[in-house]
Amino acid sequence: MIEADLPEVVQVEQRSYSWPWSYGIFRDCLRAGYPGWVYVRGGHIVGFVLISAVAGEGHILNLCVSPEVRREGVGQALLERVIADAPTFEVQELFLEVRPSNKGAQALYRSAGFERIGRRRGYYPATGGREDALVLARLIEGPGGGA
Repeated sequence: MIEADLPEVVQVEQRSYSWPWSYGIFRDCLRAGYPGWVYVRGGHIVGFVLISAVAGEGHILNLCVSPEVRREGVGQALLERVIADAPTFEVQELFLEVRPSNKGAQALYRSAGFERIGRRRGYYPATGGREDALVLARLIEGPGGGA
């Protein structure tokens, strides 16, 4: 992911979430050096993932797939790319948060070896209040990885 991708990235984000990240948040993440990848199909970005990597820990900050191509392997491909590239960033363990109501994402993460390690109360904005986040983690194998 590069700054030139951000107009399309933001469009995918806005079509996917009720409380989307702003262009500025994505721009600031890239300028801070956070690694990100886009999935292009038919000349357009249909999915993306952005992580932070610090002190052996990686955090999947945002993984998003355009609604019209969900359940077609885009999210799985992005997640596999993050896992494969994690040792490059000296990541030994990956973390993420997911809404309890997002069953599809939970299934994707479980299939990739993520396990629930905790819960953050009131983490996400939600209609009529806040929604908790499930915290998931996965050890990384390979050079620089922990397992």
